[in-house]
Amino acid sequence: MATVPLQAAFRGDFATLLVLVDDEDTMEVVAQKVAYHVIGRRLPPQDAPLRVQHNGLVLLPDQTVAQAVMASMSFVEVFYDASEHNTAVDSRNYSGGSLGR
Repeated sequence: MATVPLQAAFRGDFATLLVLVDDEDTMEVVAQKVAYHVIGRRLPPQDAPLRVQHNGLVLLPDQTVAQAVMASMSFVEVFYDASEHNTAVDSRNYSGGSLGR
């Protein structure tokens, strides 16, 4: 177990956050840690799952920080996924709208 500081933004928010996560945290937990600082404060809650995007990929909810090879101070973006699309998607080559944009 190691603490990993991440730069994080929640899609639609104006702030970039410094969020401490554990290398064994899943992306579901990472998303919740980021959302804690934004949802209900600057953005309203939505009835949709949270997703984490890192290096152009939308990561699986059960993938850990270590499995995603997130180095200290890596940047992640958290967003609501209204489509509930559960597979990793390379957003650099993605032309559809299921990334919650």
